[in-house]
Amino acid sequence: MASDNKKLKLYSYWRSSCSFRVRIALNLKGLKYDYIPVNLLKGEQSHPEFLKLNPVGFVPVLVDGDLVLADSLAIIMYLDDKYPQHPLLPSDIHKRAINFQATHIVSSSIQPLQNISFLNYIGEKVSPDEKLPWVQSVLRKGFTALEKLLKDHTGRYAMGDEIFLADVFLAPQLHAAFTRFNIPMNEFPIMSRLHETYNATPAFQEALPQNQPDAVH
Repeated sequence: MASDNKKLKLYSYWRSSCSFRVRIALNLKGLKYDYIPVNLLKGEQSHPEFLKLNPVGFVPVLVDGDLVLADSLAIIMYLDDKYPQHPLLPSDIHKRAINFQATHIVSSSIQPLQNISFLNYIGEKVSPDEKLPWVQSVLRKGFTALEKLLKDHTGRYAMGDEIFLADVFLAPQLHAAFTRFNIPMNEFPIMSRLHETYNATPAFQEALPQNQPDAVH
């Protein structure tokens, strides 16, 4: 077991939505950590020293003592198990299932299809002009599914009036969609309302890309 008195280290990139998720979870848990920037545009994720931490070459990576964890969901589930304050999954089995479903729509059906490497591939093999339309089509398909999934469950947040795992995954994806990829907010009323709520919630505000030490303004 990693020692509790050692400060956590997070390898992160300011615009990475996967890193954004982990920053939110750390903030919700009230955990302090050292922020170690990895510049994806400069290819630092492919440097040998980083590949020792994560051979796949993706951020985020969390270091807790001798434990090195990659993949945002694995990191967040570890944090939720180790630090019980502000649990990220409800006790109700049905609500837990909906949380996982929403989480996987974001992490499996949206985000991987709009990451840097995928968009660069489209730009090289098809056309740079096709990158934005592709991302927008992926986002619209995913958000349509999320609106249907959550319509009978939302309160202040995605699954009622408490912040859960679904919110941690939704917030970064919504931020990217509405601020980077030009999705009109009025197309998705539930997503738009949640986005506004997240932006007014301190744990989410502090995790925003523009508030990170490596942010480029």
